[in-house]
Amino acid sequence: MDSEVQTTGARRVSGRWVLFVAATLLILAAILGIVEGALRIADVGYSPNLLVSCTVQGHPAFCYNLFFAAPFFPAGMVQTPRLYSIPASKPPRTYRIFVLGESAAMGDPDPAYGFSRYLEVMLRQRFPGMNFEVVNTGSVAINSHVLLRIARELAKQRPDLFIIYSGNNEVVGPYGPGTVLTSAGMSLPVVRSSIFYHSTRIGQLLTRVGSQKRAWRGMEMFLDKQVPARSPLMKYVYSNFEQNLRDTIAAARDAGAKVIVATAATNLKDCAPFASAHRDNLGQDDLRKWSALVQQANDLEAVNSLAEALKLYSSAASIDDDYAELEFRIARCLWRLGDNKGAKEHFVRARDLDTLRFRADSQINEINRAVASSAGVDLVDADAILANASPDTIVGSDLVYEHVHLTPAGNYLVASAMFRASSLQIAKNLPPEAGGESEVPSQADCERALALTHYDRARLVAEMLRRLQSPPFTNQLNHSEQLMRLALNSENTGETPDETAFQYQWAIARAPEDRMLRLRYGMFLYAYNRDAAAQQLSMAQPWDGYPVFLPDGAQIR
Repeated sequence: MDSEVQTTGARRVSGRWVLFVAATLLILAAILGIVEGALRIADVGYSPNLLVSCTVQGHPAFCYNLFFAAPFFPAGMVQTPRLYSIPASKPPRTYRIFVLGESAAMGDPDPAYGFSRYLEVMLRQRFPGMNFEVVNTGSVAINSHVLLRIARELAKQRPDLFIIYSGNNEVVGPYGPGTVLTSAGMSLPVVRSSIFYHSTRIGQLLTRVGSQKRAWRGMEMFLDKQVPARSPLMKYVYSNFEQNLRDTIAAARDAGAKVIVATAATNLKDCAPFASAHRDNLGQDDLRKWSALVQQANDLEAVNSLAEALKLYSSAASIDDDYAELEFRIARCLWRLGDNKGAKEHFVRARDLDTLRFRADSQINEINRAVASSAGVDLVDADAILANASPDTIVGSDLVYEHVHLTPAGNYLVASAMFRASSLQIAKNLPPEAGGESEVPSQADCERALALTHYDRARLVAEMLRRLQSPPFTNQLNHSEQLMRLALNSENTGETPDETAFQYQWAIARAPEDRMLRLRYGMFLYAYNRDAAAQQLSMAQPWDGYPVFLPDGAQIR
């Protein structure tokens, strides 16, 4: 009897504690809700929404929120995409396409010539009776954690098609194990809780206290954030990427949109690893043997004794084959000896072992393929497409400038595959007379419509040359070769300013509403006629009242 009384009493005490804890949590939640509401009313902090209301040429629209990326970047380092706006009302016979991805999807080094721009030209020619809104939301340094939030908000904008080109920044982007932007290497529930916290006004206020502004220094910032392929944190990278991709596809489909998933193409042949690490527990004696073999092989390779060098490199690999740069050396010897298949295997392994992980590795692309297949959406295998377009099936700098950013030829190839996939979907819902030519327009025709002039080609190469002057590029084994290759492409073609201007004028006459053409033409004109440049740039405003910045820092409103 006494034991029953004691048990009943214990249950009552336990029940009271449960009620007490529940009441405390409810009170705490209510207090936090009141504080959050008060901060919003007082306009403390910023809206975490992707889009804000605006006007474009006097018409209601939704424009990119300049504070959207703030939860994913330290103060002073927020990266923004090429600014875009979306009409609030979708006109009849309009097909709305959203492109999601990182800087490669954005079209870096210049979004004016990214694959989304080629695709827009192709679709306009194929379906002349339709209006195509191709909105490129790609941005520097983001990854799938950010893309999911973008997709969920864009799903409210009556989309017809989402194109997802991502995977390069899963390690170095927000919440990746090699990032300098946020906390790193977390499981997905923790990541999403952190994103929610930093999106609240309370989180913004607490984060701001004691934080210091940091300058954006590009890829150089990540030099001490190396992540070996064997790192246990890579399991979070792969599982998070896969789930984010599935959820992104689901958000698009729930909005009634079609989806194209693309693999990420990377430079294998002409992009040596940025950093390498020896295998764990490599003893000093083995390290000395390994280093001696590599040095001897390097000397032999320098005098073109490739077969002998390859034997010594292979001996070094038998001691330690985790070193990315050694794999690149082996691949390079095999390629020069004519063994393209063997070379490609080692080039791929060199990329996958690179400890500064700025390129999508094999597993990331396999996730892209597998998710697209299981979700039943279209796949554009950019990695395979560019490989098949390369004479030796090994992607090099003719299609990818440095590590991931596509050349005009690379962008054209990717856009052609996306055109084939998307035009089939569009044609299903249109009468036969609504379409035009079904063949993929030539690269030359597309680039004429985009006003990709010789002046612009040289400008793009000059920008890439500038970037390659800084780490981690300067640490690459073939850095001097990269510089020489780009320098050869930067020579003056003899195109006169009048010839350049004519090409812009021709393209603008055929697409007068194309703000990107206006922007590029205005920037070109600035050196010759500042009044004419200002006129063009004023028509390039992404939305009413937003300033356009001139090369000298002046603004046009």
